[in-house]
Amino acid sequence: MADGSLASTGSLASAVRRATTAILAPERWWVAVIAIFAASRVVTTSLLLWFASIQGQNPWTGPAPDYFSFAKIWDGHWYYIIALAGYPTELPLTDDGHVGENAWAFMPAYPFLVRFVMTLTTLDFAVAGVMVSVAFSLGAALLFYRVMHLVLPARTALFSVAIFCFAPLSAILQVAYAESMYLFLLTLALYWLMKRQYWMLFPVIAIMSLTRPSGLAFALALGLHVVYRWWIRRSEEFPPRERVAAVSATVFSLIMGFAWLLIAAAVTGSLSAYTDTELAWRASYVGYGELVPFAAWFQGAEFWAQWWRMPQWLLVVMVVAGILAFFVFLLTKPARRLGVDLRLWVASYALYLLAVFFPQSSTFRLLMPLFPLAGALALPQSRVYRGLLLAACIAGQWAWIHVAWWVDGYDWTPP
Repeated sequence: MADGSLASTGSLASAVRRATTAILAPERWWVAVIAIFAASRVVTTSLLLWFASIQGQNPWTGPAPDYFSFAKIWDGHWYYIIALAGYPTELPLTDDGHVGENAWAFMPAYPFLVRFVMTLTTLDFAVAGVMVSVAFSLGAALLFYRVMHLVLPARTALFSVAIFCFAPLSAILQVAYAESMYLFLLTLALYWLMKRQYWMLFPVIAIMSLTRPSGLAFALALGLHVVYRWWIRRSEEFPPRERVAAVSATVFSLIMGFAWLLIAAAVTGSLSAYTDTELAWRASYVGYGELVPFAAWFQGAEFWAQWWRMPQWLLVVMVVAGILAFFVFLLTKPARRLGVDLRLWVASYALYLLAVFFPQSSTFRLLMPLFPLAGALALPQSRVYRGLLLAACIAGQWAWIHVAWWVDGYDWTPP
């Protein structure tokens, strides 16, 4: 009996090993990516359902909402308004005459696509929004493997996908937010950039720039890419046809970076409609003012220094040190393994964040486009390291949902 049990256990272990080897075979990379994605969604869905079960009454739902209702709170409600009613032609004003929070802060590609799915399927916004997000999330995971495999070995590329799928903010990949759609488009754009298929970038940039603010950051990355290719043209040919295509894509991305601002201005009659709307969200922290590039992080240092009761100069020093450390990291050996193009994107997007965004709890979500750095984190081969990293990611999911998504009374930490 004992021998039979041991034989059965050995057979089961052998079968599991064979199945794992088959799934992880390089020619079946898509099967492995789908398996990783599915496992990550089981974990994240379980966490979201648990938090939904203890969710109290809040501005968007009653107590203990179902999954789909819980998945469309916060900015999801703004996308719901846009999907059903579009954008206002007159900007709402506060009692003291400033532009208030309104739908112009959110770009149209995602809510309009969700509305299209709603029309085709007769599903309500919450269900259609989650379906669209999950579909784009899976597409982003599959594309991310292709991007990583251009610079990393197959197994390392797969672990990069695992980090992406289990990341602390990966809950945002299956709620009614535009991040999934944006990350899919960004990954596709990075893939075409790395493959030097510049003309293929045009439709991607057009939609991406109307999904999340990104046109200016991607234009900077493309411009730096053109400069780099020109600099190394003697060792890596940069033929005239590619120069024309790359420069054209750069100019197009720059134009698309201002497109939504101009659309908002045309509809509302106010040239500053979009920037005034964005500034309304930081007014509760630092009051109303003008958009001054690269000033927000230092304004934030003043606010958070008062909040945390620490010297402002110390927080400024910490911010500057963190910024310098980040850019120094991009020069290290692990980061260099990602290649020049991905690092140019990461640096460009980081500079864009420093130029225009105000640091608060939503900043963690805004850091998601830096996801190519998962490739650097995936380099160590230690199973212990990788297991601990994934465990930390799952713990991070719990912490982020608790702090940023789950609503606990008057909540000042939006996702």
